[in-house]
Amino acid sequence: MSGIKNLRPAEAWQFMNENPESVLVDVRTRIEHSFVGHPSGALHIPWKESPSWELNPDFVSEVERGVPDRDTPVLLLCRSGQRSMDAARALQQAGYETLVNIDEGFEGPLDENKHRGNLGGWRFNNLPWEQG
Repeated sequence: MSGIKNLRPAEAWQFMNENPESVLVDVRTRIEHSFVGHPSGALHIPWKESPSWELNPDFVSEVERGVPDRDTPVLLLCRSGQRSMDAARALQQAGYETLVNIDEGFEGPLDENKHRGNLGGWRFNNLPWEQG
């Protein structure tokens, strides 16, 4: 596969089940990962960290430690899909071949009341997740 594929959460779950060697990387902050929840079994490597929201300068090397084979499919997830796309681009430049951005992320888009989790996302789709 060339380029970065965008999949909605249920499609990403299906992809992971069809490709059991794939690795899901949660690129959200430590606080988001812990307090909001995270996909079960996801590798947690922040792309940016609060409160400064600066890029994690070790992101690619941390992924390389967790996923040393660049042929392994890597799926990336953030809150809504933007940080994970940026992280996927960095991994693409580092030579990773199969990259999937999870569109809608963990919490999904904002609804009319500016709340997440009601219109889409990993958790909304009842996919495996946990807190803590």
